[in-house]
Amino acid sequence: MTDMEAGILEDLPEIELISDEGLRTATIKAWALALSKSIFTRVRDIPGEANPGIMVMRRGGQDIHLRGVTKLALASVDYFAETFPEAVIDRDVIIAGGLCHDVGKAFECDPVNQARWKADASLVGRPSLRHPVYGAYICLTAGLPEAVAHIAACHSPEGDNVKRSLECIVVHEADVAWWKISAASGLTQDGTIPDHFAKMFEPRNIRSSTAA
Repeated sequence: MTDMEAGILEDLPEIELISDEGLRTATIKAWALALSKSIFTRVRDIPGEANPGIMVMRRGGQDIHLRGVTKLALASVDYFAETFPEAVIDRDVIIAGGLCHDVGKAFECDPVNQARWKADASLVGRPSLRHPVYGAYICLTAGLPEAVAHIAACHSPEGDNVKRSLECIVVHEADVAWWKISAASGLTQDGTIPDHFAKMFEPRNIRSSTAA
C-alpha cells in the first residue's frame, strides 16, 4: 500500500465497512487518482466547503463532510433495513457513493485551477467542470461501478435533470441535510451561506470556546 493510499484509509476509515473487496479497492483507487491530479495529498487537506467559497466550514476539511454524509446515509439504510426488510438498498454502494460523492472536489477546489479559471473564464469556463461531473469521470476511470459514478454525478443539482437511483437519493438527501444542519448549527463561516439556505433559518450561536 502506498503512503497516499494509507492516508486515504486514515482520512476515510469507513472504506473498511465496504464488504466487497473489489469495491473497497476501487474506492481507494478513485481517491488516489483524484488526489494525484491535484495539489492535495490528503483528503483532509481539501477545503471544507460545499463549493469554493460557499458553505465554508469553520473548521475541518472534506474528510469530515464525506464521513458525515456517509454516516447519515447509513443510518437511513439501517433504519429501512430493520423496519422494512423488503426494501432493497445496496449498502456497499451507499458507502462507496457517500465517500466518493465529492471526489471531484480535489479538482474543483484546487487553488491552481481556481486561479486560472478566475484569470479568464472565457477560455474553459469557471469552473470548466463542476465536481460532480469531474467526480463521475474519476469514478469510472478508477473502475468504480456505474451506480457509484451516478451518485458522484447526480448528488448535486446536476441530478435534477435525471431520475436518481435509490442509492443516489439516499446520499443526496444526506448531503443536503448535512450542509443544512451544519449551517443552522452555526458551523458555517459567516457570509458563505447562499440565499436559498439563508432564508430558511437563523444560524445558532456556537459555544465561544470553539468559535473560529
